[in-house]
Amino acid sequence: MSTSSPKLAVVGAGAVGSSLAYACQIRGSVQQIALYDIDTPKVEAEAKDLIHGTQFTPVSQLVGSSDITVVADADVVVITAGAKQKPGQTRLDLADANVAILHAMLPALVEQAPDAVYVLVTNPCDVLTWAAQHITGLPRGRVISSGTLLDTSRLRRLVAEVAGVHQSNVHALMLGEHGDSEFPVWSSATIGQTPLRDWLVDGEPVFTDAVLEDLSASVVQAAYEVIQGKGATNYAIGLAGARLVEAIITDQRTVLPLSSVLDDYRGVSDVALSVPSVVGRGGVSEVLEVPMSQHERTRFQASAEQVRAACDRFADEPTG
Repeated sequence: MSTSSPKLAVVGAGAVGSSLAYACQIRGSVQQIALYDIDTPKVEAEAKDLIHGTQFTPVSQLVGSSDITVVADADVVVITAGAKQKPGQTRLDLADANVAILHAMLPALVEQAPDAVYVLVTNPCDVLTWAAQHITGLPRGRVISSGTLLDTSRLRRLVAEVAGVHQSNVHALMLGEHGDSEFPVWSSATIGQTPLRDWLVDGEPVFTDAVLEDLSASVVQAAYEVIQGKGATNYAIGLAGARLVEAIITDQRTVLPLSSVLDDYRGVSDVALSVPSVVGRGGVSEVLEVPMSQHERTRFQASAEQVRAACDRFADEPTG
């Protein structure tokens, strides 16, 4: 990775890709941003709109093009291109179309940016992370997904609202699939140092089983509600993606809930799921086992089987 001026390439200039580039621009996540899309008028227009604001942001270089060489030598490649989730669709419904797009696109991307960390944001991101790692043959830690990073943010926000505390004091995770089988790890969740179930108001427990079930359902349904109302989720995932880019570019070795292809994680192998992951310059360098109750372990296994069933449809396709 370049130490002088690291470069981010965002593949896909739709709602998510342009929002992610914008978030990185205003946060100063990286000095060079390249936006790539096969739709020439769209990508050039999005890039111009972003460039017109560079006077007010830390980013010094920003370009958009339908020429794939624009991603050359990128340190991080974030893939947002693909079929868009429509109201009523699950993320897994998009698998066939988006795996086909990866097969067509990834070889050329890896040729242009052979040393990059590849971040999948396109859904179903767990299936696509598995497919991308198999297509490219890159090390597992260099093909990752934002996974449940955004879902965890949604969870912590909701818990904070119920508890009446700042979100930064909530320590809780959504794990598994970035989709309908994801689940919160309540058994190790805390507010500050207080176990979540021990949080009291006027001497009464706040987080009863019923409250926890409602919070979990709200997180799972959050994206569907946004898509129903405005057609896409883009701002929050753009910010989550920018946070992940920063962790990689600046070699933070921070722990985030991310998806990568697992190798005997609680008995799960060759499936991409979100677990606490140490992420830095080379991508995910280590995955950490979080304490889980027996019920949570069962849910993790069930989530793995859900994603595995989707991946099995593509297992016989040629790889790189």
